[in-house]
Amino acid sequence: MVDITLVLLYNRVVDLNIKMDNQQRVGAVIVAAGSSRRMGGVDKVLALLGGKPILAWVVDAFQRCNPIDQIVVVLSEQNLERGQQLVAEQGWSKVIDVCAGGRRRQDSVAAGLRRLSNCDWVVIHDGARPLVTVDLINRGLEAARETGAAVAAVPVADTIKMAGDDRIVHQTPPRQNLWAVQTPQVFGIKIITEAYSGANGDVTDDASLVEQLGYRVKVYMGSYDNIKITTPDDLALAEVLWRKYEQ
Repeated sequence: MVDITLVLLYNRVVDLNIKMDNQQRVGAVIVAAGSSRRMGGVDKVLALLGGKPILAWVVDAFQRCNPIDQIVVVLSEQNLERGQQLVAEQGWSKVIDVCAGGRRRQDSVAAGLRRLSNCDWVVIHDGARPLVTVDLINRGLEAARETGAAVAAVPVADTIKMAGDDRIVHQTPPRQNLWAVQTPQVFGIKIITEAYSGANGDVTDDASLVEQLGYRVKVYMGSYDNIKITTPDDLALAEVLWRKYEQ
């Protein structure tokens, strides 16, 4: 059996080493301004997981992560008041702002980036991924040192088929080269600011904008448990995964 005290001590040492090796300031943008349209009338970021709002699980992880200096939470207009109440209730000292997002995810990220103050690095995370861990955040920061940009991802387990509008298969790409991208995604602030300053069209993740500028993006191992809550079935699965961690 693993000694939990040793695990906690190890995680603390990892946190401190990141800070000692790099005294640059790290900000986090937690994006939770979606419409929850596939949740059957339930607002996913305020839905309860283990008796606590999903958003609270996310912010808690970033609050506990030593390298994180400041946090901006981006919410929909209708959730701003509840978000501010949560900050007060939970005592999240690193949260410097709770702001409204935009129509698209990238608009919400841009709004959050504008509210960070004097950061050198930024960690962007989906507010609907409640099982993020301090270790996952730390490993993203470590991976980003190599290229200035890093994304959590997991190897694709299923065979992927590429098909046209007619649903005829055109290609079966090698599975060993395919990764399902998650968040956290970590960037040097200058890189992500440049990417968002020239953003055109809709993108599904922040790294896509960075890739368009020709920057190299490092993939680091995420977690299959780091699921995104999109439907009621996802919330039920998150409950099962959460109970596994609590045991």
